[in-house]
Amino acid sequence: MSSTATPAVQRPIRSILFVPADSDRKLEKSITLQADALVFDLEDSVLPARKPVARDMLKAFLPSYNGTGQPWIRVNDLESGELMKDLAAIVPLAPTGIVLPKIRGPEDLDLVSHWLDMAECMAGVEVGSTRIIAVATETPDAVLRMADLIKVKRPRLLGLIWGAEDLSSAMGADDPRTPTGAWRQTYEFARTQALLAAHALGIQAIDTVYVDFRDPEGCAANCQNARYDGFTGKVAIHPSQVEIINTAFSPSAEQIEYAKRVVAAFELGEGAVSLDGKMLDIPHLKSAQRVLSQADLTS
Repeated sequence: MSSTATPAVQRPIRSILFVPADSDRKLEKSITLQADALVFDLEDSVLPARKPVARDMLKAFLPSYNGTGQPWIRVNDLESGELMKDLAAIVPLAPTGIVLPKIRGPEDLDLVSHWLDMAECMAGVEVGSTRIIAVATETPDAVLRMADLIKVKRPRLLGLIWGAEDLSSAMGADDPRTPTGAWRQTYEFARTQALLAAHALGIQAIDTVYVDFRDPEGCAANCQNARYDGFTGKVAIHPSQVEIINTAFSPSAEQIEYAKRVVAAFELGEGAVSLDGKMLDIPHLKSAQRVLSQADLTS
């Protein structure tokens, strides 16, 4: 495991939007977008021949970036032969962090953390300041070894994203969804593993995309279900989904008001109280405190 210092706490990420790093038009538009995290992409959305161009474009763009979203960069995976080139180019730009795709197990996180140590030292960037969000379900190895991931907490690791398409491709499978839109059993298992691992590590659990950007109602319902399951944020596939996601993963006014009443009911120091005809105990208090903390951080 890397010996880096614990990085500063970041605001919670409700929405993530990927931006191709080799498109001047999309880079400029990103400044106006309201996603909590903008991930400038060096991986899947950039053709192999254009990866050097994309790095150069980021080096020109990021120093003057003044958007509201945290700047992240999706790098190429460890087996691509491009990752060290990515880190050498982007670490001097001091992004919030990197999105690391296609991990196979905790040793990948440790190796990349060591490479980040070296890149930060060489660039004069504070060691340990570059965070990592790992895409945790793109390989069968990673899904089957999720329990190994939680054995050691890694200071750089901010969150886990789960996704189905790359896993389906890695297995030579077809559509990961049933005709009704539900996840097939293998992908539901991967989703649950990533969700539980994130909470076991005390980091953010980020849900995968809702692919139909022309269906705002479906996106809102999908976000609500993900939040009820315990996800803390979601990847957007289109800018039109960002506001929907931010709203879904923010406490509503009614939830905030109820949480305040729960906390007030416990202020007498009792371990169980009655509110609105229901008995509440300590787990309800913790849930209310979490809602109020989310409201403070996302306001």
